[in-house]
Amino acid sequence: MVMPRRGRARAILLAAALALSPGLTGPVAAAEAAFVAGTEDLPLMPGLRQVPDAGMVFETSQGRIVEAYAAGPVTADQVRAFYGATLPQLGWRPAADGAGFRREGETLRIEVLPGPPPRTVRFRIAPGP
Repeated sequence: MVMPRRGRARAILLAAALALSPGLTGPVAAAEAAFVAGTEDLPLMPGLRQVPDAGMVFETSQGRIVEAYAAGPVTADQVRAFYGATLPQLGWRPAADGAGFRREGETLRIEVLPGPPPRTVRFRIAPGP
């Protein structure tokens, strides 16, 4: 399969971001590198595991809609720190309203749901300014 030029660039940036992420080094980093379900360029934070059969992926004429869930022994502060450091390296910029990230006509929101550990994290990508 031939990856589009933009896809190759994102893959390279993602590899660099994961390599520079706190707590990830060497072969362990490569083995743990994963993506949020329904995406090819949104890394799954180490310590999180996908929640099977939760979420959805939908393509519209305006762009993709992705909702995915992952859970693990993480805190909201750890999630914010990981994605705050990683996503800008992948082209995502913090939204002006402070409620997520924006990139190329998409909005990404990451929410740590309330409740006892393990914590569930919801990822939402949708078209939008």
